[in-house]
Amino acid sequence: MKPTAEGTRGRSEVIVISDGTGDTAMAAVKAVMLQFQADWKLRVFGGIRHESEVRRAIDQAAGSNALVVFSLVDKPVAGALLREAASRGVPTVDLLGSLIAKVAQHLHAEPIHQPGLLHAFSDEYFERIDAVEFAVRHDDGANLETLFEADIVLVGVSRTSKTPLSMYLAQRGYKTGNVPLVQGVEPSMALKELDSRKVFGLMVDHATLLGVRINRLKVLRASPHSSYTDSDAVELELRRARKLFREQRWRTIDITGRAVEETAARILDLYHAQNS
Repeated sequence: MKPTAEGTRGRSEVIVISDGTGDTAMAAVKAVMLQFQADWKLRVFGGIRHESEVRRAIDQAAGSNALVVFSLVDKPVAGALLREAASRGVPTVDLLGSLIAKVAQHLHAEPIHQPGLLHAFSDEYFERIDAVEFAVRHDDGANLETLFEADIVLVGVSRTSKTPLSMYLAQRGYKTGNVPLVQGVEPSMALKELDSRKVFGLMVDHATLLGVRINRLKVLRASPHSSYTDSDAVELELRRARKLFREQRWRTIDITGRAVEETAARILDLYHAQNS
């Protein structure tokens, strides 16, 4: 099994060993390492299903004095890793073992210990694919005639993170469309006639929006002198958006200072509360 590596030599190293892609463990390690001002690199051994593969990974860890973080659900393979690591003096962190044990105790059930289930093909997997395709087809006001099929519809002025939010929600399995509010253009009836429970109006602080738009024009090397970045015009856009949201009884989500994940979590909380 060939490892994949990030970074350069001379750094502290963390090695992820997984029976799947290693994505879950990588995300956990990266989240933890954000708490440290350290120079480090990450190496991943994915698809580990046999004891011989474990030995090669631990040999690599011993040679580079690395910390091993593993997510292995097969008990014999996990046991082989722990024995090999102990014999070589390699520190380890079992990312899933204690959690699986606690869940099993709570549910009074025995886990099946089958590797690779997270990325196995399933109905949920194909639902996510359908949702992503829907989001692509209904991005930026496209195909309004089929927007009623959406689970969630995002509405907002330009640069309110409509597309990133749509794609993130689609990855979670929610068919999401987004419609821009354009100055001087009346929103379509297809949008206004939607079930208000599925529509969310995105709002942002005036100064934040102005800054984002100015930076956008700099990237595009476009003229900064337009209503797009005129302070009064931007304020007017936001006021009209708020008025529309109130009139249509669409729930308003303030995205100011929030990451896409935070905004999406807020939208889903409201969505499920309304539709439960």
